[in-house]
Amino acid sequence: MGESLHTVTTLPAARQPGCPFDPPAELIDARRHGPISRYVFPGGHPGWLITGYDLVRSVLADSRFSSRKELMRHHPLIDYGDIEVPPAPPGEFLLMDEPQHGRYRKPLVGKFTVRRMRQLTERVEQITADHLDAMAKAGPPVDLVTAFARPIPAIIICELLGVPYEDRGSFQEHIDRFFDGETGDEDMLAAYIAVQQYLAQLVAAKCANPTDDVLSDLTGGDLTDEELRGMALILLSAGFDTTANMLALGTFALLRNPAQLAALRADPALTDGAVEELLRYLTVVKTFMRTALQDVELGGQTIKAGTTVILSYNTANRDPERFTDPHLLDLRRQNSGHLAFGHGIHQCLGQQLARVEMRVALPALVNRFPTLRLAVPAEEVVLRPETADIHGVKSLPVTWDV
Repeated sequence: MGESLHTVTTLPAARQPGCPFDPPAELIDARRHGPISRYVFPGGHPGWLITGYDLVRSVLADSRFSSRKELMRHHPLIDYGDIEVPPAPPGEFLLMDEPQHGRYRKPLVGKFTVRRMRQLTERVEQITADHLDAMAKAGPPVDLVTAFARPIPAIIICELLGVPYEDRGSFQEHIDRFFDGETGDEDMLAAYIAVQQYLAQLVAAKCANPTDDVLSDLTGGDLTDEELRGMALILLSAGFDTTANMLALGTFALLRNPAQLAALRADPALTDGAVEELLRYLTVVKTFMRTALQDVELGGQTIKAGTTVILSYNTANRDPERFTDPHLLDLRRQNSGHLAFGHGIHQCLGQQLARVEMRVALPALVNRFPTLRLAVPAEEVVLRPETADIHGVKSLPVTWDV
């Protein structure tokens, strides 16, 4: 490879006009050159971009690559200069390695099993039906994001964690500001402080009067209030933003692929496979980063200790060496094994919950409104900016025949 190795200098890259579901062209081009590219972080710091499925998966399973926040000295959007990056706050286990990561994740694993999440199906069905009824009563057009995609996962995760229903709206508003990719630094800090203040009150209330929810269960152990706040923040923020965007963007993708939409309506047995294919095809969690703890040979290159690598989930899930016709949405696709939920010890804890919500909500929506369609031209649907951590649409105006 040597000097001919491909170099990427601009991230996040913009998506091509008219291609809201495909990774940015620069990333697809990088993958064509090979599964690993050089990357230059702001400030000129060298790094690596991993776009191939096998290499992304191997890094995620390799303990020689760290998730620790304080080691992520470089970022695609920020030049930290000589500023020391602090460790992740207690409880925020996504940005930690073992054994700290396991201290927080292990108490949660049993609460998000396949069996326990499937037991939630009836509740998801009820919440979904309530929102479909409200849509029908209001009549078209509606914004599917606010009427359907956001409230369903928000209600479920808040109920699981024990957030009172009356608090859900304001809490969700603060969380949205973290993920929209457009919030300024001052507003971001204000939102973070407001969330922390709310979670401090919530944890104190659960310690004083435990109820039947995950957060109350956690108060009975040796976790501090600060650790409980951090864990609750991770679960609440990750628990609805990703699924909300999958529901809205997934509907958009189905409406743009009418043959696939018709197949889903016609064959309920297709639902599970359809959800997995949408997860692969859309990959709303676009990237993660890892830092090498020692020199590592990867894809014919030496990743030096201390170097940060960017893992491109969306190009890995479009890798032609792993998926046949990867840019085609095929709900009958047989080869799954996508990386939409990551891999290894940090694989998404709530993946089974997300699957239940999608398996219930998407078929219910498209069957309730057989004439569902976009209320604006597809090119007028506004996407979240590429600076947002989670890909999605800002709104999705839809209509149907009454």
